[in-house]
Amino acid sequence: MKIGDNLKKLRESNGLTQQQMADLIHTHRSGYSKIENNQQDVSIEALIQLSKQFNMSVDEIISFDNNKIPNEVSIADKATLEQLQLINELEPEEKTILLKLIETFVSKKRFKDYLQQNIATL
Repeated sequence: MKIGDNLKKLRESNGLTQQQMADLIHTHRSGYSKIENNQQDVSIEALIQLSKQFNMSVDEIISFDNNKIPNEVSIADKATLEQLQLINELEPEEKTILLKLIETFVSKKRFKDYLQQNIATL
């Protein structure tokens, strides 16, 4: 799925108009419409602005899916389970720092993959 499709789902799930989204990223409605229709690329600055507005990471916006959080998780890898248990024992501030680090690495990788995929289609 392309980023324009994700932005449209994000906009609709928040009950916003294209004009309101355009205002958030300081562009014209017609320009925003082109972004949603995958006719124009969205800037990094706009993605950062939207991530702040919706309290999401840029990665979450790029891969936005309303239904992506499962109700139940099964961890078969014993080492991963042990690491998660150790993380759970950390102080709240330490957990927050660690989770932000993980989110940063994952976001960087997904954004890099997204760029490579979209550059390949040019």
